[in-house]
Amino acid sequence: MPSTIIDSAIFQGIFSSDEMRRVWSDENRTQCYLDIEAALAKVQGELGLIPQEAADEIVSHCRLDQIDMVELRRQTERIGYPILGVVSQVNRLCRNGLGEYCHWGATTQDITDTATVLQIREALDLVDGELTAISAALATLARDHRDTPMIGRSNLQQAIPVTFGYKMAGLLSAIERHRERLVQLRERVLVGEFAGAAGTLASLENGAMETQAGLCAELGLAQPVIAWHTIRDNIAEVGAFLGLVGGTLGKLSMDVKLMMQTEVGEVYEPFAHGRGSSSTMPQKRNPISSCYIHAAISVVRQHSAALMDAMVADHERSTGPWEIEWIVLPEAFCLMAGALRQARSIVEGLEVDPQAMRRNIDLTGGLVMSEAVMMGLGPYIGREYAHDLVYDICRDAVAQGRPLLDLLAENDEINKHLDREALAKLLDPAGYLGQSGVMVDRVLDRLA
Repeated sequence: MPSTIIDSAIFQGIFSSDEMRRVWSDENRTQCYLDIEAALAKVQGELGLIPQEAADEIVSHCRLDQIDMVELRRQTERIGYPILGVVSQVNRLCRNGLGEYCHWGATTQDITDTATVLQIREALDLVDGELTAISAALATLARDHRDTPMIGRSNLQQAIPVTFGYKMAGLLSAIERHRERLVQLRERVLVGEFAGAAGTLASLENGAMETQAGLCAELGLAQPVIAWHTIRDNIAEVGAFLGLVGGTLGKLSMDVKLMMQTEVGEVYEPFAHGRGSSSTMPQKRNPISSCYIHAAISVVRQHSAALMDAMVADHERSTGPWEIEWIVLPEAFCLMAGALRQARSIVEGLEVDPQAMRRNIDLTGGLVMSEAVMMGLGPYIGREYAHDLVYDICRDAVAQGRPLLDLLAENDEINKHLDREALAKLLDPAGYLGQSGVMVDRVLDRLA
C-alpha cells in the first residue's frame, strides 16, 4: 500500500525513476549488506583470520533469495537495526556452526555505512548519466541559437538583448560544473567503513588493517584513513551536491515557466496530446515538467539541510542523527532522479519560437536599446549627460506612444552628431549583443 509520491503507483514515474527507486529499495539495500558480509568473509578467509571452510560457507548463503524479508522486518522492529537480523539469518543457513564467523570483527554501522556508500555509488552513476544527457541537449540549443536575439530581463523587466544560445550556454556551464563536482566528490565519498565498535578495530587482534584494506578493495571502494562513524561530512557533501544540481534545474524550470506565459510565448515544453491541458479551459497549455521540477528540488534542498543536521553527532557512535540519513538520503536521490528526468525531457524537446523572441524585443518601440544609444552618444556629449538626455526622451516616447527612433532623430542635441541612419543602426538589437556569441563558443569549446 504505497503512501508516498515516490512509491505511488500513479505518481512514481513523474517524481522519480524506476532505476533510482531500485537503488534505494529494501531488496537492493539488503543485497548490499550481504555483499559486504560475503566480501568480509572472503578476505578474512584469505588472510587466515577465519577458517576458509567458514568463509566459503558464508559466501554461499549471502544471497537475497535466501533471506526471509518478512522475518527481517520483525527482527529489525525488535532490534532496531536490520544488520543483526541479516547476520543471524545467514548464520542459521550455514552448516556446522560455520556461520558464527559471519560479521567477524565488524559492527552494525560498518555494514550499514558501507552499504550506503555502495548505494550512493549506483545512484551517482544514474545522476551522472542524466547530467550528461542534459549537457548534450543544452549544447545543441546553445549552438543552434548562438545568434538568435531575445530580450534579456532584469527584475522581470525588459533589459537589453541577449541571445537564446547565451541563456542556454549559461545553464550548460552550471551543468558542467556539477559534472566536475561529481567527479571530485567520488574520491571523498566512495570510501568504505570497517572500524568496529568505537572505530579502533580492537575486535581484531591480528590483521585488522589488512582486513579493512582487503574489504574495501573487494568492494571497489577506497580505504578510510580513520573511522567516520560520527564524522559525516562525506554524506552531507552528497546532499549539498544534490541541492546544487536541484538549484540549477530550478533555474531552468523557472525560466521556462516564465517564457511559456501567454504574453511571452518564447518557448514551450515538448508537446504531447492533452499534456498541460485544463479541465475547463481548452486553450490552455500549462507547463508541467517545470512544475514537477520546482516541487521536487524544493524538497531536495530541505533534505540537504537535514543531512547537515546529521553531521552533529555525539561521541564515537551517535544517538539519532545517523538515522536522519536513512530517512532523507533515499528520498533526496529519488526526487532528484525525477527532477533530472523532467529537465532532460524539457531540453531535449524544447520548442523555441525566434519570431516571438524578436516580437518581444520590438515590443517597446526601441526603448530596450536606450543603453546602446546612450553609449553611442557618450563620445560626443559625455556618458552621464547622454544618460539623462536619453532617459527623458524615453519617458516622452512612452507618454506619446511613439517609436524611440523618431524622438531621437528630432532632438537637436542628438541629430547634430548622429543622423537617423546612424541612430537606426544603434537601435538594431542584432548589433548590440555584446560578447554573447563569444561566450557561447567558450562554453562549447570547454565542453568539447
